Amino acid sequence: MTYYRYRFSFGYGLTPVVKNLMIIMGAIFLFQMLVHGWIEFYFGLVPILVRNNYFLWQLFTYIFLHGGFSHILFNLLALWMFGGELENYWGSKKFLFYFFFCGIGAGICTILFTPRIYQHIPVIGASGAIYGILLAFGWLFPNRPIFIYFLFPIPARYFVIIFGLIEFFSSMGGSGGGVAHLTHLGGLVFGIFYMVYPILRQKIRREYYKRKWSQRGPGSGGYYH
Repeated sequence: MTYYRYRFSFGYGLTPVVKNLMIIMGAIFLFQMLVHGWIEFYFGLVPILVRNNYFLWQLFTYIFLHGGFSHILFNLLALWMFGGELENYWGSKKFLFYFFFCGIGAGICTILFTPRIYQHIPVIGASGAIYGILLAFGWLFPNRPIFIYFLFPIPARYFVIIFGLIEFFSSMGGSGGGVAHLTHLGGLVFGIFYMVYPILRQKIRREYYKRKWSQRGPGSGGYYH
């Protein structure tokens, strides 16, 4: 259990997207309790079905299913604690895009890298998207303290690094123990890509214009933007 404290409270308020996501996930979880079984097979992420039968919708729907009370409570708590801050910083549209970018990206990683013996097992939960949110929070607010077990403060960037290393080494064992570590790691990887891509694009563009300018020579005139 982790605790994020900012000013006098953590996860202060509910931003629109975070609120709606929490309501939708909670409602779907209650529905799961009534129709347990088939819904995970058709709407969870089953790698072999996506590969062989093109159940592509599962890359989206698996995010909203959860495997138990502790599973959904952890994800909703993390979404509330960290997601609202990101939504306030980015705006609702960008935050929602990022949430699904990491969630679907985590699903793609799951399909590509899950060992064959686990490919028939449904993967469910928003954890991939949540790990992407943790990554973005640590990236944008690296020095914010996160309290582990309500006692020990640790800067957000180190918290993310520790969790990333745990998921990396845990993923070596596939999906053992009922935890899809590959999915968590995939959310982190896609989160990193999202954060790094604008920097790389700007750098590449700058190098492109720099080379083009040098080829034309200083006396040729013209400006590049």
